[in-house]
Amino acid sequence: MAKQSKVYTPRKITVWRGIGYGIVDFVGGGSMTIIGAWMLFFYTSYCNLTAVQGASIIGAARVADAICSLLMGSLTDNFYKTKLGQRFGRRHFFLLIGSPLMLLYITLWIAGMNYWYYFATYMIFEVISSAMIPYETLPNEMTDDYNQRTKLSSARMFISAGATFLATFIPGQLFAIMGQHSPIPFLVNGTLFAIIFAIGVYVCYAVTWEKPVTPQMRAELEKDSVNEGSLLHRFWGLLCDYGSTLRIKSFRKHLLIYLFSFTGKDTFNTVFAYFCIYCLGLSATVAANMLSLSLIGLVVTIVAGFGMVKYGPKFLYEVGYGLMLLMLVGYYLIFQLHVTNHVILILFFISLFYQIGRATLEFTPWNVFPFIPDLDEIVTKRRRAGVFAAVMSFTRKSTVAVATIAVGFILDSNGFAKSAASQSPQAQHAIAAILLFGTGGLIILALLEALTFKLNKQTHQIVLEEITRLRNGGKKADVEPKVAQTVTDLTGVPYDKVWPDDK
Repeated sequence: MAKQSKVYTPRKITVWRGIGYGIVDFVGGGSMTIIGAWMLFFYTSYCNLTAVQGASIIGAARVADAICSLLMGSLTDNFYKTKLGQRFGRRHFFLLIGSPLMLLYITLWIAGMNYWYYFATYMIFEVISSAMIPYETLPNEMTDDYNQRTKLSSARMFISAGATFLATFIPGQLFAIMGQHSPIPFLVNGTLFAIIFAIGVYVCYAVTWEKPVTPQMRAELEKDSVNEGSLLHRFWGLLCDYGSTLRIKSFRKHLLIYLFSFTGKDTFNTVFAYFCIYCLGLSATVAANMLSLSLIGLVVTIVAGFGMVKYGPKFLYEVGYGLMLLMLVGYYLIFQLHVTNHVILILFFISLFYQIGRATLEFTPWNVFPFIPDLDEIVTKRRRAGVFAAVMSFTRKSTVAVATIAVGFILDSNGFAKSAASQSPQAQHAIAAILLFGTGGLIILALLEALTFKLNKQTHQIVLEEITRLRNGGKKADVEPKVAQTVTDLTGVPYDKVWPDDK
């Protein structure tokens, strides 16, 4: 019972507790950065795989992970019904078992194996990473306060920025020490990070908490069609439950912003090492060092935290995406103009400002997400943070799978040669085009959506106060016009149709 009370006991959200919460993002910020920047390169350079073969592994595993993410969302929301869920928490149980499984990350970086070994190991790790779904719900579980949630999310993004830096800086140093033509640096790097991942997930389990499922919450959750009828009926109910999240207007826009921007960022990470090595004739160490300028993200996270509270997410999106687009043009011009004089210095400045934009891109969506389930609550009277987190993971991992496979096909169809020291002009131009038009096109789409995004601290507070008023017995007929309009603008649902069964 002691463990149970700890899981459900709120504590003061301090800076250290925020760090304890955010340390799990070493998995997201660290593993995904390493995989995005080096996995396909590792496959094509040390595993005798073609770009299409490597991309097919990454793509297939992420589709499997996306499906598992959908199942995990419903599982964690309903796990309170089990004895394990009641004792360890419907969110925290998955952190507890996920901690030792993080060590399987090491198996991804063993060179010289066959296609099916890499397929199996990467598939297993991606499925395990679906344990991140319950983690995404914790700010929503730990507090209702906008500033406190922003503190948690900012701590998480600060850790993520540090993880992104280490995930690019450490490989560069290992290349310099052990040689950039050896697979050993990848294995050493994978082992180090796997240990960090396992420790970080357990620390988060130990220092965070979640809301107990009250009788009122239980009554609403048990109305779900996924809890009754045949297996087929439950599966259909599950799909309907996920589909119902798209009813929330702000979530639809948030989802598109997130998908376009993060898929664009991943596309950049996938081809940047190729761009430096084959288009600019630089070393893998230089590519890693340029990516390690993500260290600036530590500063950006602090500044963006204040900007999130004062100016809102729309402003941050505009600044971040604008910087990234300008720097992508800069990269492309270095290649097209065959710049050789002071190329490292020029590349340094371009990469520095690109990383400022990228850090802003990563910071903002996950600081917005904790407020989305509140919009759903005023529409449905339910708390479904797990479902929303699952939909975000499913859609993003699905699109990233498509993008990764597309990159592999584009490289192979333009004559990319595996394990080669140099590439043809056609392959070089294809790499540069992916960098500018692939990444840049997706960022532009995200920016267009962000220009009309209305959720911020002020509008969220209006929704929270209205939820409190209605929960305490207030009548919808007594709502103030400004409040009704704000609720409708953010949810896309007419006010008279929110908070059902109001009598």
